[in-house]
Amino acid sequence: MNIILLGPPGAGKGTQARFLVEERGMVQLSTGDMLRAAKESGTEMGQIVADVMARGALVTDEIVIGLIREQLETVKANGFIFDGFPRTLAQADALNDLLAEQGESLDAVIELEVDDEVLVQRIVGRAAEAAAAGQPVRADDNAESMKVRLMEYYKKTSPLIGYYYAKGQLTKVDGLGEIADVKAAITGVLDG
Repeated sequence: MNIILLGPPGAGKGTQARFLVEERGMVQLSTGDMLRAAKESGTEMGQIVADVMARGALVTDEIVIGLIREQLETVKANGFIFDGFPRTLAQADALNDLLAEQGESLDAVIELEVDDEVLVQRIVGRAAEAAAAGQPVRADDNAESMKVRLMEYYKKTSPLIGYYYAKGQLTKVDGLGEIADVKAAITGVLDG
């Protein structure tokens, strides 16, 4: 089973992906993690990524698709969770083509729906709790940074919501519920 988790920063995608990895044996394909791993791998693709990043340039769709292809061909899993990809309609089309080429399909697109104001409060509260406990706080875990990150997310990703809705693949889940309730809703989508 291959799925995409959509949702703004702080919506809980990482937490829910961890459950799917632990309980279903799925593999989370996070583009950020893949780029960092490729950069350090020494492979041909890794060298390309390292060169692009060293120049401070943006990694192209072709590179990201190449990294995902590498994972699909080499990693055995009970399905993949695409996290942070696709971000654009062009990437969504490329992912469809790649999955078809591998004899795979996209089984579900789950959007973790959140209320932006509540989400900002959640992130700011999380940062305050971490600081009070003497734990590191992300530099961008503040209201202003969060609003900028949300705006960027909606600008780039909202077309995907319509795209997958039109294809009948989108399911919305309340991302602001208790973690266990969100997990149960996602399980319902995948097992339904």
